[in-house]
Amino acid sequence: MGSQPRFTVGLTGGIGSGKSTVAELFAARGVTIVDTDQIAHSLTAPGAAAMADIVAQFGPEYADANGALDRARMRQLVFADAAAKRKLEAILHPRIRAATEAATAAASGCYVMLAIPLLVESGAWRGRVARVLAVDCPETVQVARVMARNHLPEAQVRAIMAAQATRQQRLDAADDVITNDAGLDALVPQIDRLHQLYLTFSTGIAPNGPQRL
Repeated sequence: MGSQPRFTVGLTGGIGSGKSTVAELFAARGVTIVDTDQIAHSLTAPGAAAMADIVAQFGPEYADANGALDRARMRQLVFADAAAKRKLEAILHPRIRAATEAATAAASGCYVMLAIPLLVESGAWRGRVARVLAVDCPETVQVARVMARNHLPEAQVRAIMAAQATRQQRLDAADDVITNDAGLDALVPQIDRLHQLYLTFSTGIAPNGPQRL
């Protein structure tokens, strides 16, 4: 890596918005995807860097039989206890940031896209990316997708959504928006247009203004 910093896009969106599909389509175009959820999972695998601190802070019952984080138990705790959530974040977030920076520095793609589900909620990520790309769809579509995918009742899906940034907050924070409510045929042209825009940014030819596709 030279002295020129890598052009980075922060990809975000609510649960069920289709972030993973969008990330896969950018990856197919030669973009390096750095997924903070995957990094968090790797940090809480058996014997991984964060597990000793998590067990020390929360107790051995928050590790499963293999020594990985018991995600269901921890999710239940932090959903109900803001102090516990802050303690978990204090353990995980610095490690996630360090791993993300290392992966960005090592990236070989035409530019880097950081998939950060809670980009808007965290606040800290905005200064680390050149552009914020939000994947957007109506809340009714989010609910239907998550109910079908995760086999959760509607009330639970809506509770998860209520704990995230609102749709409007994500739209307000975004430089660019992809609408994902009508299948791949509608999605691909939006990906192609933004990919070309980001290529011009990554080479230093930077047009201004948000792209609401």
